[in-house]
Amino acid sequence: MGKIARTWSLMSECWQVLKQDKSLLVFPLISGICCLLLLASFAIPLYTTGNWQPPGHAATTQRQVAYYGTLFAFYVCNYFIVVFFNAAIVACAASRMGGGNPTIGDGLRAATSRLPVIAGWALVSATVGLVLRIIEDRSEKVGQIVAGLLGMAWTVVSFLVVPILVIENKGPIAALHDSTALLKKTWGEQLVGNFSFGMIFFLLAIPAIGLIILGAAAGSATALIVCVGLAVIYLIVLALVQSALQAIFQTALYLYARDGQVPPGFHADVLGTAMK
Repeated sequence: MGKIARTWSLMSECWQVLKQDKSLLVFPLISGICCLLLLASFAIPLYTTGNWQPPGHAATTQRQVAYYGTLFAFYVCNYFIVVFFNAAIVACAASRMGGGNPTIGDGLRAATSRLPVIAGWALVSATVGLVLRIIEDRSEKVGQIVAGLLGMAWTVVSFLVVPILVIENKGPIAALHDSTALLKKTWGEQLVGNFSFGMIFFLLAIPAIGLIILGAAAGSATALIVCVGLAVIYLIVLALVQSALQAIFQTALYLYARDGQVPPGFHADVLGTAMK
């Protein structure tokens, strides 16, 4: 419950930034559309050729190389899209916290100017993602546990990478090193996230489930279609807001860790307890 209360406070402060720049929601919307198109471009050929399932232990080397090579290419493209548009949000959020009045064009220009480092970070992230996937595929339950633990550790140490890429224009390895160093310097060696955006937005998504149940209980096809449509729209808006708020939070946390000063609109006790 303490984590939920802390996350709600963080979200409220990030929301104040988002309210001043509602246009930031355009970035996760475009990102989501691009990711869906990318997924379709990979999934449809794999499904039609019957190669969408992970290769078993008895699969030939050629089959494994083809499968994991395709998966790596998908990861690189997907990470590039996500990081590019997150970088645009970070640039706008940093400008707003510094007293500026950023536009969508400012965010896109800032992200475009960082294309080489964004591409580099997409390669690094895709490599880590592929390694974790191979571990998970090779050893089922044990592999899932190991991959899950390594994945959580990776998420924590790389949490400030995108703000560093955008604001300082450092390479991916230097940005990862600085992210880890800043987090350790500010919150110590034994580091875990003391917040959970996913938990809050899961709770906020419950009304959508209620809408679908209501439509099914109405006994009318029209009512069901309307309720499902409203639920889908609600979930899409919720996902856009979550993505924008998380990028704003990363920016605020980075500025707090780097400068030791609380960005405008945030409180020291909230940011100071975001990690532990």
